Amino acid sequence: MSRPSAGTPDSGLQAERTRLAWTRTSFAFLVNGALLAVKNVHYSEGFVAQIPTILAAAVALCTYMIAVQRERILANRPLPPRITPRRQVYIIGISALVLIVVTAIAHLI
Repeated sequence: MSRPSAGTPDSGLQAERTRLAWTRTSFAFLVNGALLAVKNVHYSEGFVAQIPTILAAAVALCTYMIAVQRERILANRPLPPRITPRRQVYIIGISALVLIVVTAIAHLI
């Protein structure tokens, strides 16, 4: 498979790479939630311990929705003037930090 040269347009691969990256991120959040759920099932820590699991699933769903939205944006030709996902990256970054803090608090209680 040959790579496109610098002067030729990318034939839609950018949208595919972006979707794969966002999908991997959502899958990582989903696995995190599944591991938390398995731990909580075995140790039966109550509802408070389930909050990080629910939050991880919600973040995974939001990340996947962003992946779908990004793929649609990048598949359009011509590309919109502003295609950087700055707001979405901030949302997912803050969500990851909140998930870390909530998980830590739930395990300390």
